[in-house]
Amino acid sequence: MSVPLVEVVRSGFRECVHRGSVALWAAGALSARSVGEVDVPMFPRSSNKPFQALGMLRCGLELSDADLAVACASHSGEPEHLRRVESVLHAHGLTEDDLQCPAALPGDEASRHAMLRAGHGPRRLAMNCSGKHAAMLATCVRAGWSTEDYREPSHPLQVEIRRTIEESTGEPAAATAVDGCGAPLAAFSLAGLARAFAGLVQAPVGTPRRRVADVMRRHPFLVSGTGREDESMMTAVPGLLSKAGAEGVAAVALPDGRAAAIKIEDGHARARLPVLVGALRELGVAPSEALDALATEPVFGAGRRVGDVRMLPDVFDRAVALS
Repeated sequence: MSVPLVEVVRSGFRECVHRGSVALWAAGALSARSVGEVDVPMFPRSSNKPFQALGMLRCGLELSDADLAVACASHSGEPEHLRRVESVLHAHGLTEDDLQCPAALPGDEASRHAMLRAGHGPRRLAMNCSGKHAAMLATCVRAGWSTEDYREPSHPLQVEIRRTIEESTGEPAAATAVDGCGAPLAAFSLAGLARAFAGLVQAPVGTPRRRVADVMRRHPFLVSGTGREDESMMTAVPGLLSKAGAEGVAAVALPDGRAAAIKIEDGHARARLPVLVGALRELGVAPSEALDALATEPVFGAGRRVGDVRMLPDVFDRAVALS
């Protein structure tokens, strides 16, 4: 079962606890200090995007490094994100109307207000998964496949993506669902997700697998946005690969193949960063001012910080003692 991972403390009083699971990967295997339900299938949500991008590369997709980073992104809809997504579409004879992700306003507050002031409403281009959808369409154009049904699980593109995911995780997909953006979503375990992230950073230089990891680490802003989790994590820890997903999922990998994948049981995003920092510390990452700053999320009262969201002490030690 999942275990208590994070406490929310308000004015010195514990207000609530978030439960979850953490898969730790080290020395090419699942660590015995992993906690919770690490072998139970779950939906990785956007933590799946690096492997969807890898599947597209295998199908013949050709993009610049920066555009490939946006294909892996859950972007904030800032102007550079939109410009790059639009350029991928135009380079392949496509338009925003070809995207089959939902219309949305930018997640970035300043960009959202600017779009509204300009008289624009929600756009497919601004949806956080538009880079992935543009890359899927571009892959279809290059391969000579139909674009109208590119989201269907039986489409050749999605068949190859599923095969790539199963190969990367070392597991058969336990279920297939429709993600929030409309693309197919495969279920697998946290252990499989950690293994797959380790495989990205440890792949030989020049291979498609390694290229996905390298472009994401080289362009953390494009993968997320200003002040977002993935940008903050990859900036704080040199060489770290990081990709968060909805419903409290996230995965990280260090250059030597140490990796972690987490799932917050109630899906609350505020618990992710404290757990990711705790997992990296458990994997042996040295303390730093930048990483320590991400270890707690603020709790506010009347605009003033009155508490913290923080990982419970000795989570991994307590789990081992109970095993």
